[in-house]
Amino acid sequence: MCGIGGFFGSFDGGLLEQMSLRIAHRGPDDKGILRDSVNGIGLVHQRLSIQDLSPAGHQPMWTKDDSVCIVFNGEIYNFQELRVELQKDGYVFRSNSDTEVLLNIYLKEGEKLLSKLNGIFAFAIWDKRVKKLFLARDGVGAKPLYYSETNSGFLFASEIKALLVYPEVSRELSPQAIYSHLTYLWCPAPNTILSGVKKLKAGHAMTISEGHIQKIWQYYDLPYNGSINNDISVKEAKEQVAEKIYTAVKRQLISDVPVGAFLSGGLDSSSIVAFAKKINPSKPFKCFTIDFDNSSGNLDGMSQDLPYAKRVAKHLNVDLDVVHVKSDIINRLEDMIYYLDEPQADPAAINTMLICELAKEQDIKVLLSGTGGDDIFTGYRRHYALSQEKLWDWMPNLMRQGLAGVSKKLPIGHPILRRLSKAFSYANLENNNRLVSYFFWLNPTMGLSLFSDEFKSELSDYSPASPLLSTLSSYKGDDSKLNKLLYLEGKHFLADHNLNYNDKMSMASGVEVRVPLLDQDLIALATSLPLDFKQHGKIGKWIFKQAMEPYLPKDVIYRPKTGFGVPLRYWLNNQLKPLVNDVLSFENLSSRGIFNPKNIANLLKLDQAGKIDAAYPIFSIICIELWCRIFIDGNTSTERH
Repeated sequence: MCGIGGFFGSFDGGLLEQMSLRIAHRGPDDKGILRDSVNGIGLVHQRLSIQDLSPAGHQPMWTKDDSVCIVFNGEIYNFQELRVELQKDGYVFRSNSDTEVLLNIYLKEGEKLLSKLNGIFAFAIWDKRVKKLFLARDGVGAKPLYYSETNSGFLFASEIKALLVYPEVSRELSPQAIYSHLTYLWCPAPNTILSGVKKLKAGHAMTISEGHIQKIWQYYDLPYNGSINNDISVKEAKEQVAEKIYTAVKRQLISDVPVGAFLSGGLDSSSIVAFAKKINPSKPFKCFTIDFDNSSGNLDGMSQDLPYAKRVAKHLNVDLDVVHVKSDIINRLEDMIYYLDEPQADPAAINTMLICELAKEQDIKVLLSGTGGDDIFTGYRRHYALSQEKLWDWMPNLMRQGLAGVSKKLPIGHPILRRLSKAFSYANLENNNRLVSYFFWLNPTMGLSLFSDEFKSELSDYSPASPLLSTLSSYKGDDSKLNKLLYLEGKHFLADHNLNYNDKMSMASGVEVRVPLLDQDLIALATSLPLDFKQHGKIGKWIFKQAMEPYLPKDVIYRPKTGFGVPLRYWLNNQLKPLVNDVLSFENLSSRGIFNPKNIANLLKLDQAGKIDAAYPIFSIICIELWCRIFIDGNTSTERH
């Protein structure tokens, strides 16, 4: 894993050094800069050495005839097989890196190389022969890639902050993106909070010619193609799921530095650790988990991971280090937002950051994560809620409107009633609009009322549902609502939220996070399975759980679902009250001009009175305001610790 950046156009070469400084945390082991003033090309690379630690892996890396150059962030897990194929074709290698394999596949295949890759990546290839810059992002979006078009030409980088060192990159806020952050807590690609900065969508590539975007295209889509294998038996499915996960973990254990793992004691992370130990039974394996104050956690309907994590660690004989989380972690909130680049309102990101910092202190540069299991096999509460729609969606719309109205009056102090209220809040919506509503944290109508008049005027014809509805128009699978929802999970909640904070929070410490459950072969299997193998009554990830019964204790496999978060609702009304009062004060909000201070004050009152559940939208507003302080007001120090 690394940090990359660069430009194509009429830029001063000194810009490259500034860009490099902004992403230095991503790759503290080496730095490389290329400036081709004749062609207007600049490339920067900050290296985190994982494969081939020698100077031979230095980037930017040229072909031996100096015709093609690459900067690459990520890992190609099948690079060894690809290397053998290339050697048979006469290609000679000077290093043992996957970067050089990628460079030589490009020489052989050109832009068609993307179909050969199994990995997580973002890269830029400068082809001097045709004067073209070629950029791509991996199929699930594990690695970020941002870009901006300016009057001087094209800029790109792993992080937004590297683009903002150039004054021509506009700081104009995108009202549509902020509306999305308020609604979802994240922003759907390709938009970002800045109108002048975009993020390349997962599974997309682009070419730049003469400093301008020539074309953008999709080369990979989640394989919901309507082909469901209804003939597969439970026994066959269990065996195939276990085999695919085992293979994915084995691929992703390849490293020239120590590898560890997140271990929450849930199914996903426990399965990865179980197979890692099965593959290397005698090798020490370090795992990390989170512990938080349970007295406040219960008020949010959360349960502790630690007892389960300890049980799994003992069962598998792995070392377990614990990060103890208290409300004072909010002191790291500005660090979180700085490194995230985007004002994502999920305090779970801080948990990831703290674990990665501890791993780095112990010289562990690579961590395996369980991210993705819920997104391909089901597992979130909304998947079960959707499966239960059959009990009421036969009702005429008028009755469903009544159901939605009643749900808004339910007391939300108890977690179960809060979830029931959320499940039926949008019962009156039809078809795809109702699917999209499962991602809402705040009713868009209420969200619109929170903006200032100026911002609201920019949103008169915009719905935050539009990007997700547009994504669904590209869905090519069967008619099942569940698969459509899983498609949205992968395209947005996974890529724009979970994977973004996984990457940014880990790379803040120079640690690489790998995601075995998002191996393309495993995704292809999961999308082909019958729905009942995934959401089996009340049991999410049913076939995954069945597959892991030989390897893990049943009480771990079938434990209640819990999030990787903190008791935010409790904290906002207690320990974090001073932060809320400061950041969301009338003076601060009036000065910024994004939100209506009176309506925000009313939102706070309704939430504190228990009449609505607005903790996460409130946290989102705090994150947006802090993001503006850092990136608009200019507090973008390169040293955050």
